[in-house]
Amino acid sequence: MTTSGRFTLPSEENFAAETKRLADLWGADAIRNSDGTHLDDEVKALGKTIYSAYFPSRAHNEWISMHMDETPQVYLLTQRVLAESTNAGIKLMATFYEEQLQPNWDADPKKYWEVVDRTTGDVVDPGQWEYDREAGTVTIHDTRPMHEYTVSFLAYIIWDPVEMYNHLTNDWGDKEHEIPFDIYHERTRKFVMGTFAQWLHDNPETDVVRFTTFFYQFTLIFDQQHREKIVDWFGSGCAVSPQALDDFEREYGYRLRPEDFVDEGCYNSAWRIPRQPQRDWIDFLSTFVRANVKTMVSMAHEAGKEAMMFLGDQWIGTEPYKDGFEDLGLDAVVGSIGDGTTTRMISDITGVRYTEGRFLPYFFPDTFHEGNDPSIEAWDNWRKARRAILRSPVARMGYGGYLSLAAKFPKFVDAVTRIADQFRELHEKTDGQGAEGELNVAILNCWGRMRSWMAYTVAHALPNKQTYSYYGILEALSGMRVNVRFISFDDVLTHGVDEGLDVIITGGPVNTAYSGGDIWNDARLVSTLRAWVRAGGALVGVGEPASVAGRGDRFFQIADILGVDEERFQTLSVDKYFPSVTKDHFITADVREGETIDFGEAVANTYPINERVTLLSAQDGEVQLAVNDYGEGRGVYISGLPYSAANARLLERALFYASRRERDYAPFSSSNPECEVARFPQTGWYCVVNNTDRAQSTNVRTGEGSVQHFDLEPNGIVWRGL
Repeated sequence: MTTSGRFTLPSEENFAAETKRLADLWGADAIRNSDGTHLDDEVKALGKTIYSAYFPSRAHNEWISMHMDETPQVYLLTQRVLAESTNAGIKLMATFYEEQLQPNWDADPKKYWEVVDRTTGDVVDPGQWEYDREAGTVTIHDTRPMHEYTVSFLAYIIWDPVEMYNHLTNDWGDKEHEIPFDIYHERTRKFVMGTFAQWLHDNPETDVVRFTTFFYQFTLIFDQQHREKIVDWFGSGCAVSPQALDDFEREYGYRLRPEDFVDEGCYNSAWRIPRQPQRDWIDFLSTFVRANVKTMVSMAHEAGKEAMMFLGDQWIGTEPYKDGFEDLGLDAVVGSIGDGTTTRMISDITGVRYTEGRFLPYFFPDTFHEGNDPSIEAWDNWRKARRAILRSPVARMGYGGYLSLAAKFPKFVDAVTRIADQFRELHEKTDGQGAEGELNVAILNCWGRMRSWMAYTVAHALPNKQTYSYYGILEALSGMRVNVRFISFDDVLTHGVDEGLDVIITGGPVNTAYSGGDIWNDARLVSTLRAWVRAGGALVGVGEPASVAGRGDRFFQIADILGVDEERFQTLSVDKYFPSVTKDHFITADVREGETIDFGEAVANTYPINERVTLLSAQDGEVQLAVNDYGEGRGVYISGLPYSAANARLLERALFYASRRERDYAPFSSSNPECEVARFPQTGWYCVVNNTDRAQSTNVRTGEGSVQHFDLEPNGIVWRGL
């Protein structure tokens, strides 16, 4: 087995000897500088590929401090203020962090700001309000008593949000705040391109420019107590400027309102059903961003260097799953590995020569401190990622942060040594190709391919009570023996259902981008899916799929396929009868006696639409799991499914059952849900992985019908020839 390569090591100043030791131990063939540090000459002389982090839109205060009107801007929504008389005053920054944000008084507030009566939704005429720059307030006249009012105002972002986070996490004290800048302004754009050209000239030893990232930060806004206030990994609101707004109007023929950004306080969350102005802004922004990315990539190539993009921080506008990404000429994408879903978010990107995963934990003092064992997180992170890598491999791995912290923890150092060896062995056995998928599965929602592996997410790989019941579906799929794609409702309306699909999964909470909202009022969508399932397709609905109110006794518009609907207090006078729960069924065959299935947050008042529905789980008068024959096809309803080994197994069996492929399930399936099997016919191997930190045993039936027994050590992986 190869014991070196495919590994990127972070380093820092005055740490050359330990860098060499750990590079040898972990088999690193590339070294990058840690955030805010530089590599020693002794490290550069080790003969490794040198990555250099490059920040196109920050780390040059000497420039931007003289041009503070060219920092990125964002529309902010003030707190609601109740008018108790005919006048009301609103303090703009009452709920925001003044060291991060500063109102833009330079561009005419009467043109670029908006005051809204939130009780009626009406825009207040600019003649009815005035602003006081010194006091930082807006005063509204002729208000309606007992109505609430807000101000949507442009604000400069005067402290880079990621550098701010690092500053606070590492307690950098008096270190100068890094001010971001916006290349939409011509003179700043010229400065950025000129500075980069000089940097390329001054850094001949750099092999790979690791752009971290490009120009616009995902939405990350802090409150007056330095806490995260608005976090949206997809948010494109921190890229606004009066010039961009004016150019948008000229190009698209209409003017964006401040409300198109603050969105009634929702800030265009990816969970919101996307509106046309939001889609147009994403298109406008990505067109501009990509043109300038392409310029910087070409400059790097002309200097004889590779161009790598970090999928994080200022990634907004690059849109790696939007058509045309391959035209940028990037050599690689690297991203943070949080779990299987975020691994696939990176590894499934096309249009680059290779992808790289930055594993956790990050070498920061919040994890690497006395009394903590970082190896626990390292193994947990690797187990989650490994499931996905077996299906869609990243070509390289690495870590980030301060190596001097990690070096103090021998148990962690040993864990990374073993993880890196497993990663390289995996590549040797598979030739860098993913395991065979046996079913073709599509996730159907408003966003489709553009948000591949990004559905059901708020912040990168972070849990959320309202989302985990849906996100668990993606996490299960990320390491499952199926091929996954993402399609939109518009795709189905325009092109129908791809004949190569076996299963479609759709759903989410009502009135979200994932359940679809009013799109289900289009009869063409419902009839297309009905015809496809009746002809033999399989449809899985999760949560409140195809849910639209106001349609009489039908809330789930595909209830006839799923066999389940939701009572919305409109048909309480119509009795609902639950058939008996079927205890022995293919889908639940691996649920052990006395074991309770975790369906996450309950979906209230779901019921079977008739007694022909096969009910597999129900509690407190609510359906949790049901199946329904529909012509030659089948529907499956699941109320929610947080990720666990047991739930991944349940979903996998549901997909095979729904597509009438039960006979194909047993071969190369593990008898123990805590272990999974991945098969690689192209190289003649299959492997069994232990997805726990405890020893496990399992049996695997091979294609010839024989049964192989495996005893796996904690975190273990065993390879066998086919």
